[in-house]
Amino acid sequence: MGILTKLFGDASSQYLKGTARIVADITALESSVRDIPLDALKQKGEELRKKAKLEQSLEVFIPEAFALVREAARRTLSQRHFDVQLIGGIVLHEGKIAEMKTGEGKTLTATLAAYLNALQGKGVHIVTVNDYLAKRDMVWMGQIFHAIGLSVACIVHDASYLYDPDYQGDTSLDTSLAKPSSIELGLAKDSVRDTVGGFKVVESFLRPVTRKEAYAADITYGTNNEFGFDYLRDNMAHDLSAKVQRGHNFAIVDEVDSILIDEARTPLIISAPDTESSKWYLEFAKIIPGLEPKSDFEVDEKLRAVTLTDQGVDKIEKVLGVKDIYQAKGMTYLHHLEQALKAQILFERDKDYVVKDGQVIIVDEFTGRLLPGRRYSGGLHQALEAKERVNVQPESLTLASITFQNYFRMYGKLAGMTGTAATSAEEFSKVYNLDVVVIPTNKPMIRKDLPDRIYKNQAAKFEAVVKEVKERYSKGQPVLIGTVSIQKNESLGKLLERSGIPHQVLNAKQHEREGEIIAQAGRLGAVTVATNMAGRGVDIVLGGNPQNSEEALKVVELGGLHVIGTERHEARRIDNQLRGRSGRQGDPGSSQFFVSLEDDLARVFGGDRIKGLMEKFNMPNDQPIESKMVSGAIESAQARIEGFNFDARKHLLEYDDVLNKHREVLYKKRNEFLEQAQQGTLRVQLLEMVKSAGHTEEDYRKKEQEVGEQNMRQAERFVVLRALDSLWIEHLENMEYLRDSVRLRAYGQQDPLVEYKNEGHKMFRALLDNMEALAVKYIMSVALAPTQSAAPQSATPAAPRVGRNDPCPCGSGKKYKKCHGK
Repeated sequence: MGILTKLFGDASSQYLKGTARIVADITALESSVRDIPLDALKQKGEELRKKAKLEQSLEVFIPEAFALVREAARRTLSQRHFDVQLIGGIVLHEGKIAEMKTGEGKTLTATLAAYLNALQGKGVHIVTVNDYLAKRDMVWMGQIFHAIGLSVACIVHDASYLYDPDYQGDTSLDTSLAKPSSIELGLAKDSVRDTVGGFKVVESFLRPVTRKEAYAADITYGTNNEFGFDYLRDNMAHDLSAKVQRGHNFAIVDEVDSILIDEARTPLIISAPDTESSKWYLEFAKIIPGLEPKSDFEVDEKLRAVTLTDQGVDKIEKVLGVKDIYQAKGMTYLHHLEQALKAQILFERDKDYVVKDGQVIIVDEFTGRLLPGRRYSGGLHQALEAKERVNVQPESLTLASITFQNYFRMYGKLAGMTGTAATSAEEFSKVYNLDVVVIPTNKPMIRKDLPDRIYKNQAAKFEAVVKEVKERYSKGQPVLIGTVSIQKNESLGKLLERSGIPHQVLNAKQHEREGEIIAQAGRLGAVTVATNMAGRGVDIVLGGNPQNSEEALKVVELGGLHVIGTERHEARRIDNQLRGRSGRQGDPGSSQFFVSLEDDLARVFGGDRIKGLMEKFNMPNDQPIESKMVSGAIESAQARIEGFNFDARKHLLEYDDVLNKHREVLYKKRNEFLEQAQQGTLRVQLLEMVKSAGHTEEDYRKKEQEVGEQNMRQAERFVVLRALDSLWIEHLENMEYLRDSVRLRAYGQQDPLVEYKNEGHKMFRALLDNMEALAVKYIMSVALAPTQSAAPQSATPAAPRVGRNDPCPCGSGKKYKKCHGK
């Protein structure tokens, strides 16, 4: 601890001292709200809402609002917010990140800041990592919000719901919450006890509503994917009424490190199939097996990159029968070939992806979850499909995209919660301008974190893991074992099976039973092998059941849940999350990592230092070393990788910021067109464009008379949106190619980012100029569409006459002759 920290305390400690007065003010109001009858709580909430709408700042309402939420939670869920949860609520309200350990009640904490910030009627979004948690939290916490007069909804992948305890609609509604689960959802109306001691939710709580209605609720739960995709779809809408979101006021992001850091490198993309995609992938699958490592290509495991050597290029030219691949096939071919090489060499089945139902599905490297529907870009996904000999899907044309970094930075205020944020505090500060405050635990943390056990090779390590599990299982102590991939998860399961140890395996392939499996991991004699997801958002209750105190006491006597990590992850946060599954709310517990020199982290990033330390001890393979020096060297390697990954994300963001400026301008312009169309003033805008293009007003009036005034109004909106959208699709593709090409300019002592900004700016200016010219061309070639009925022609909508080489009006980005003009 540094001298300044000793003298003044760290930033979190100083901040926590400042919240003590507010917590005291909230507690002082507790007795007065406790006397309010349950049916009068709503009225009290309505009074507070009216007052809040008259004020700019919400600070003055913190004590009253928090006291009301605390009382509503006590009445509806029999749960009273602890003082540390009140502090967490203040942290969230002030737009900071609250680091709260597992089991400290983050879900309940969020209700405080959500309620306060929803009082002015601008809407609050609470972001979860999966659909299950979005639905669960909406129904669970919805009881609190409903009691004090706020509406609450959730959006999931294929539906949206409003919390309505009086709804008696479709009882066949299929939701994951209706299935037995060990999650305690509180003593809500119509809830019933299930077979494992928690509660299952009756379908009548969830009233199906439109997406727009869900966003109109005071508080809306949903996943980061759904919020982001809805934003993109809103900016592809052809009418203002088709938009579903109503602005970005305040977002509380649960598991904020997972969403804002781990997923920051994967942009959200809405795409359409490109029917003209190349047939190269199967050709690549034949060429690559003939290439030799080192001589034909070089692999950099640290950068996860693979590049062809000059000798490799020569060999491919001979196979293809061409003299110069750059001239004969072009840079694009070579780029895709290197992607195919990357797929073959760097990407492992059941680690980076799985093959399921004839499809290649990405596995999230941080959580171990499957990401159905997400595809690698740049031909990489097609290369994996060719490698695995499944149907190669056509390449996609990007219609709209955004990174999570830029999506969440749109919110007027952003806050987050997680059990592990401190190690990434620098990134949260620099990228999102978010401070991290470490919230103390409600009860002292008594978990024992044992020193790492280090082995020379993986075989000895896993043998030792099985031995350790067997020993603890024989006593009845529950054990949770974390693995870094599906492959290692399943192979360890087989080792345990051979040793006669009953166990549950949890990975992305069993994700449907995730909540059920993880919640039982604290039972007497339970052995659970899980990938990194390890049930984030689900508490592991000792004894497996809050009501089974006898079994819980036995587990406590045995030392609580023991967590074993079978490998150190690149990010220390992921290791800390695994440890955090044990020792919740003052429970006993323990954790230990088993590592080997053959693990990727030590092998690729540990360097000679770790090897030298191991040789120094000169131990046999099956003899573990518990050395602070070796553990320190591994943690040092983790810190280096975290820095490297931060730089990679920062680099990605610098490039995406350029495109984001273009996106903001274009979406603003598109929205203005929609507003003008709704107000009937788009004609004025188009007339200005028509004049600039050298036509008269007179020309425009003739066209108006020719097709009819009503048809012309429809056509105006159609042509400006089509012109804008088709050119934007083309721009996205061009910017991607530009980004690839500017890298080479570094060899000419030019900064690739500066070049990307300059060239991108010129291209965007050209897009705006071309948009006006293209819109005028479309509007002046509008004609009545042919009709097949006897109805008069004036009743049929107008459509532009499109030249064969013009962008297709459907918005695909392809030329008309190669799309709908075929």
